[in-house]
Amino acid sequence: MANVTIRDATDKDIPIILGLLYDLGRPKPHQDSDVDSFRKLVKNYIQDSDKKLLVAILDDVKIVGMISMMLLSRLNRDALEMYIPELIVLGKHQGQGIGKKLITSCIAFATEKKCHRIRLDSGNSRKESHEFYKHIGFEQSSLSFTKNLS
Repeated sequence: MANVTIRDATDKDIPIILGLLYDLGRPKPHQDSDVDSFRKLVKNYIQDSDKKLLVAILDDVKIVGMISMMLLSRLNRDALEMYIPELIVLGKHQGQGIGKKLITSCIAFATEKKCHRIRLDSGNSRKESHEFYKHIGFEQSSLSFTKNLS
């Protein structure tokens, strides 16, 4: 496994986090005001007590991955649910245990918060990601449906 440490994201990480999101296929800014808006969204995420954003640092130098988490309450459970909206490891660093290390950090945090489960979504076309999630103990438990409004 690569020499990787996991830590909480900070404001200084925002430009790199945005780059990772773009690598995942998230929308890119079309104008300067979009960049400012995206930066503010990430900053707010970092500061929100019901959310957590971790980064994976290679050799104490370079951010090569990230994972975002949200703690959600459900109407039919006393315990929280952890939802993972994004898990990203740069392509050339995949297969080195970095994603597993990020997920392990999430599991530790979810256990600390006494969550009843961890849930995530993965796009239909991401077959390798599906295999990764199954390999580390996740199981497919539902189908996800969306309706775009814009």
